[in-house]
Amino acid sequence: MFSVVQNVAIDCADAYGLARFWSAVTGRPLGAEDRPGDRETQVMLAEGPVLYFNQVDEPKTVKNRVHLCLRPDTSREPEVERLLGLGATMVADRRKPDGSGWAVLADPEGNEFCVLRGESDRAATGSS
Repeated sequence: MFSVVQNVAIDCADAYGLARFWSAVTGRPLGAEDRPGDRETQVMLAEGPVLYFNQVDEPKTVKNRVHLCLRPDTSREPEVERLLGLGATMVADRRKPDGSGWAVLADPEGNEFCVLRGESDRAATGSS
């Protein structure tokens, strides 16, 4: 017996607004029936679980215990800049001069996520 991960649930103050941000991040559409004002929305990822946004009354108060790690299909540096332009904020810069490391960003509601090196970055240094 085993379980399959159906979705990754993210509590938020504005489910539709935050889902739109993550839709832009991932390039994937919202659920077909999702509309502004909905208390529950989804981003339909190409593979794996759905990103599920659940509107709650309580604000975020502490660091995430679970977070998403993104590996861009291009290089990490332009992806970090793109995400900052979409409304993310830099939380911690863990990038190193040799190209290793990652950037910790937060979405518009303060949920942390990491941006790892892309395939081209990894190929250039010959490591993961």
